[in-house]
Amino acid sequence: MRERTHSYLASILAISIGVGLVAFLGSKFSQRGEWYEDLNKPPFQPPNWVFPVVWNLIFLLAIVSLVLIWNTRPRTMRTWCLIWIAILNGSMNVAWSALFFKRHMIYAAAWDAGLICISVIAMILLSWRISRIAALLFVPYAIWTAFATYLTWVIGRLNT
Repeated sequence: MRERTHSYLASILAISIGVGLVAFLGSKFSQRGEWYEDLNKPPFQPPNWVFPVVWNLIFLLAIVSLVLIWNTRPRTMRTWCLIWIAILNGSMNVAWSALFFKRHMIYAAAWDAGLICISVIAMILLSWRISRIAALLFVPYAIWTAFATYLTWVIGRLNT
């Protein structure tokens, strides 16, 4: 029992550090500056304060989901595949911030956002057979990244 509790706490710590690293690195690239403020944006773009609120919620839900998955079926091929997709997803998430805010490559960022959305859908599908609750916790992330893909694409169109 004690070993199981230790393993559960270790998974919470490791997953939280991984997701926190993605959030930290993404935020370092997401400094809004004059370039961003001067962009034409669609009327449906949320106010700037919405983005950190939504991302913090998504990151929290991802931590809970990944902890549930890892502790429900640790060390299975499906779980390891899901973990690798989550790592790839986190890398693409950081890349989006760098592409959009630092490199000003709006269309590349839109494609990256689309790939992020696909990876989230893959995580939902893979996690469904492990934990339906964990799979459902990824749904807001899929919805947000679908919206972000469209929003990024529209911003690109409005500024070319």
